[in-house]
Amino acid sequence: MQTIKKAAHKTYERTPELIRSVESIIKSVKEKGDDALKTLSEKFDGIPLKNIKVSRQDIEEAYKLISPETIRHLKFAASQIEFYAKKQLECLKELEIPSKVDGVTLGHRLIPVDACGAYVPGGRYPLPSTALMLAIPAKVAGVKRIAAVSPASKKYGKIHPAVLVAMDIAGVNEIYCVGGAQAVGALTYGTSTITPVDMIVGPGNRYVTEAKRQVLGEVGIDSLAGPSEVLIIADGTTHADYTAMDILAQSEHDPNARAILITTDKKYAEEVEEKIKKYVKELPTGETAYKSWEDNGIILLAENENEMVDAANKLAPEHLEIHTADSVKLSGRLKNYGSLFIGEYTPVAFGDYCSGTNHTLPTMRTARYSNGVYVGTFIKTSFYQHITQTGCKNLADTCMHLAEVEGLMAHQKSVSIRLE
Repeated sequence: MQTIKKAAHKTYERTPELIRSVESIIKSVKEKGDDALKTLSEKFDGIPLKNIKVSRQDIEEAYKLISPETIRHLKFAASQIEFYAKKQLECLKELEIPSKVDGVTLGHRLIPVDACGAYVPGGRYPLPSTALMLAIPAKVAGVKRIAAVSPASKKYGKIHPAVLVAMDIAGVNEIYCVGGAQAVGALTYGTSTITPVDMIVGPGNRYVTEAKRQVLGEVGIDSLAGPSEVLIIADGTTHADYTAMDILAQSEHDPNARAILITTDKKYAEEVEEKIKKYVKELPTGETAYKSWEDNGIILLAENENEMVDAANKLAPEHLEIHTADSVKLSGRLKNYGSLFIGEYTPVAFGDYCSGTNHTLPTMRTARYSNGVYVGTFIKTSFYQHITQTGCKNLADTCMHLAEVEGLMAHQKSVSIRLE
């Protein structure tokens, strides 16, 4: 494997300063509650908060601040996400079976968590799509209480109206105007305004990610997200324009986003680089996207298709695109990715907004062992057994022997007493 372009620096680093800063924020929220949320919001977002909880009137006003066309498209995207989530739910089945041992019944039940928090980032751009992606699968899963948080927009002095409308369309029960590590702390430990949740989902900056790491155990989380990523496999038979634009689409997220191209065709790689330089001049986000590509982008030249596949499986990217002569066939050989985009007419943008799959995905190679947010994220698979007197006798010898081997004599006695 030959490297044509290297990344200039590492895009994510967990520093001692970050850890201490987040510890301090969470401690402040635990001790001072709403007062801390208001102080920290003004400190970090530059916006004094009058009310942390968003009222129904605020939501109705938000509908008036965005176009009917935006509302229509949000509803279309929501219907796609809901359709996919419902089909996923159909794949999850409860279980009850008789064991091979007479008198023993085994099973599991699918139980949604009672309450989840959905973190919708603010930052450079409003992200109404993320509100849909987090809340709709939770609603379909049967979560009774969905509490969404998002920082105030500088333009509006409150949550961006498109985000508020998306939260409402998605069926969120409670909305709070608070972001950052302090929002994670509030969802975990509660304040006088915010009741704690059982699970927190959603992406965020490094402060949000570190906060989720620190509260893990007190609450469940979906994942520890790093900067967004795309890896594109291309054999030189598809449009270089599409590949170049998909690289820029990923790179425009933020200065730490990473795009990787793996190809078997050097001329194609060179053409993609030229196309990138051309398109950055046409994009209002071109400067940000190009800097991200220059700093973090990678181009690898593989000897053959096998080498491309092996590299992709090792890198385990968040988004994986296949631009080859037979993308469908090649897709069957790929196993480590957050979401797979098969064929040159399947850009990541569709998954980000409206195809129906979720865009909250594992990053930093965690796709080797984890998956993105989906309806099952919010469902516990809880085991059970029912053992009759006959089953008790049939299991007793093995159970009592192993209890004795481990020296846990009350375990042994808890069985033997039932045989007397």
